[in-house]
Amino acid sequence: MWLFVLFDLPVETKKERKAASDFRKALMKDGFGMLQFSVYCRHCASDESAQVHIKRTKAVTPEKGQVSIIKITDRQYGDIINIWGAKDKPLPAGPTQIEMF
Repeated sequence: MWLFVLFDLPVETKKERKAASDFRKALMKDGFGMLQFSVYCRHCASDESAQVHIKRTKAVTPEKGQVSIIKITDRQYGDIINIWGAKDKPLPAGPTQIEMF
């Protein structure tokens, strides 16, 4: 199964920025990888393993802000549709070459 941690943490003061940064570092130390700036995920071999990582995440969650944890199966993870970048647009026509004699 897969664990996703989604969060929205305040970063207005220096203390809040440090708490948000420490939280992200703790997630990475626990094996989470960044999917997007405030979305991290990791694979867990079993529900017991997932519970351990959920407990660790709860322990390092800052006082302020919102943190959500989602568990999904490997099959559900395989159904994710990722779209990278924008649609391709044709390049504009380049200038015609000028010959100089």
